[in-house]
Amino acid sequence: MFQIARAVADQADTNPDFREMLLRAIHQPEQTACQMRIPSDVPAVGRGKNRRAPAVLNPIEVVREGEAVLRSRLAVLTLDQLRDIVAEHGLDPGRLVMKWKTPERVIDWIIEKATVRSRHGDAFR
Repeated sequence: MFQIARAVADQADTNPDFREMLLRAIHQPEQTACQMRIPSDVPAVGRGKNRRAPAVLNPIEVVREGEAVLRSRLAVLTLDQLRDIVAEHGLDPGRLVMKWKTPERVIDWIIEKATVRSRHGDAFR
């Protein structure tokens, strides 16, 4: 614990901006991190470059309406959107589907996995 305090003190000695920020934080103890405002000169942080976009639909919910309904809804999506669905719903633990180039193959995989997951627990219903 002492090492942390020493590191903060050393940084405050050498960096005037850090010292000013530290003094402001000390004089405003009632503010929580959620209430503090981010300065306007700080750039907004987006999703990382290796993060996929959110999925357009939940195939497990749609397959309950029928396999044909899911197939028709998936058919209009791009390969990238299909991969987003696979990634968000964890349908590819081995990361093989992300390498596939044909949408039909990815659609078949999504339907197969969504059907299995939608029936999970049927024995207890």
